[in-house]
Amino acid sequence: MVSNAHFHNWWQRHVRTWFNQPAWKIRRRQNCIKKTKAVSPAGPAAGPLRPIVRCPTIRYHTKLRTGRGFTIEELKGAGLTRGFAKTIGIAVDHRRKNKSIEFRQCNIRRLKEYKGKLILFPLNEKKVRKGESTLEECKLGTQLKGKVMPIRKEKPSVTELWEVTKEEKKCKAFATLRKARSVARLVGVRSKQARENTENEKATKKK
Repeated sequence: MVSNAHFHNWWQRHVRTWFNQPAWKIRRRQNCIKKTKAVSPAGPAAGPLRPIVRCPTIRYHTKLRTGRGFTIEELKGAGLTRGFAKTIGIAVDHRRKNKSIEFRQCNIRRLKEYKGKLILFPLNEKKVRKGESTLEECKLGTQLKGKVMPIRKEKPSVTELWEVTKEEKKCKAFATLRKARSVARLVGVRSKQARENTENEKATKKK
């Protein structure tokens, strides 16, 4: 069967094209700048506050970087709710989970430090609610330029050098670790065996 592909149709009539995407990009950018200036200083212009996380994989897990957002547990630890945090310039990521207590406490301290520096403008100047700043504090507010609380990497501590002793040379790290792993793996079996031996000894004594 010979297909009828209709190649003689006027395809330009049915195809819609647009070439104003670069101009719309500039327009969106300009509108965003106007909106930021209009509500200034209503929040950090460089973006919301983000948590400190470690990079994935063994190769990069020693490096620190900013994450997508704070977890629900971190917000609860700082006394914040998910909806309120978004309104005061804090990024929230409900999918991320805390696998380290150390970094959860670190991010909670980061949130509390941010709350201490934050000047929250009242919605109604006549009725200042709890947590909102006074009019005197609002006059001192300035727009932040640059990154919000950038990560400060700690300098490595100075290592001390010492002479290697004979005992340290005799120590075998791999054998020690292997023995520790075997002890941890067999602790249940050995405890059960020891308990059975003691019970057998008691039974033989009674006889």
